[in-house]
Formats: sequence, structure tokens, C-alpha cells
Amino acid sequence: MTFAFSDAESCHGLADRLSHVRWIAGGAGSGKSTLARLLADRYDVEIYCGDRAEHAWLERCTPQLHPRLASLRGLAPGAMWRERTGRQVFQEMPSLYGETIGFLVEDLLERPDERIILVDYFGTLPRDLAPLLRRPEQAVFLVPTPEFRHDALSARYADRARAQANWGGEDPASTLAERLARDALWDEEVRRQAPVHGLAALTVDGSTPASVLADRIALRFELGDHHPR
Repeated sequence: MTFAFSDAESCHGLADRLSHVRWIAGGAGSGKSTLARLLADRYDVEIYCGDRAEHAWLERCTPQLHPRLASLRGLAPGAMWRERTGRQVFQEMPSLYGETIGFLVEDLLERPDERIILVDYFGTLPRDLAPLLRRPEQAVFLVPTPEFRHDALSARYADRARAQANWGGEDPASTLAERLARDALWDEEVRRQAPVHGLAALTVDGSTPASVLADRIALRFELGDHHPR
């Protein structure tokens, strides 16, 4: 399903239907999942993991409506990085062209709305998220410093099995370098779009403990009013 946000009235209705949703978006390796788990442990909120949902989106997409997403279907691990620069991979990201936001919205609308749902997902841009919000305080974009991301992803893919599952037989060191280059370009896009749409982009550099960041985000999301555990 593809959602168009040109009609102001339909946008307002959609934002109302998603008023129970909070969004932790932003760059890979910024600690989104860590913060989501901390918040889920403290409050009666449900986590929606966009990374896991992407696999189902591949089955639902069509080449006509989602050409870049459909091109990833059936690719072997690491194939998207083969003989391509980080910039080339960035320029073919489905989310850069709004191909994934409709699936995300569709999934959220199918879930019960009695509890707060906390979306943990990398592939959302301020341009596509803004029409889904009643208030800008429902979302935050986390942007890691290059050093923080390098350390986070280096640790994540130090496990050879995990690196192979994601990158196949591609050289881990060179693939990580291209991954970092792609993600830096995504960060630039987030930082460019966020102020245009009145959304917050917070820099993550490791100087603030995750528990403190979770407290700040809980306050922003008004989670204290939703049955702390």
C-alpha cells in the first residue's frame, strides 16, 4: 500500500488514528533499540521493530509501486554492497523515496490502539513522518557522531556469524566502511529535513548514559502519563 499525504484532511485523520504511536527514528548505531527496550521495561508500551517488519514488506511490495524495495527481494546477503559505493547504496535506498512508510503505517493501523506503540526504525525520514504526527513531541530522531557509530557497528559485526548473515562473503572491513559512508549520508538527510518539519534531531555521542536519554525521551513522549510499571 502506498500512502499519499497531499490531502490535508486525510493527513489529519491519519495522525489522529496514530496518536498513540511514538517514534524513535534516526541513524543506525545510535542506540534506538537500547532506548526502546529501556522504555518498554519502565512503561506499559509495545515496541514495533521496523527492521524485523521489513522482511514482510518485501513480500508485499510490487515493482510498479516500490521499484527499489522490490529490487531487494531475493538478493543474497551482501549483494547490495557488491562493487558499489556507500553513496550508490544510499541513492537506491527505498526509504529515501518513501517506498516503506506506507507499509509501516499499514502495520500500525492493524494493531490495537489501547497501548502506546513505540516504533524503533531506521528507515523513516522527517518528511514522511511529519504528516503522521498530531504533535512533533511524538517523535525524535537520533543522529550518532561518526565515532559513536563506528564503535557501535564495529562491535555489532565483530561477531563473524552476524557479519556473514548480513554481508555474506563480502569483505567485512570494506563493507563496514561503505556502510558507514551510506549511513553518514542518511544522517545528513535527517539533519536537513528535521528543522524544516519542526522535528527534533538529537546528537548521540556516548557522553550521556542511555538511562538518562531514556528519561528525557519518556518526558518528551509523555510516557509518565501512561501507566509506568
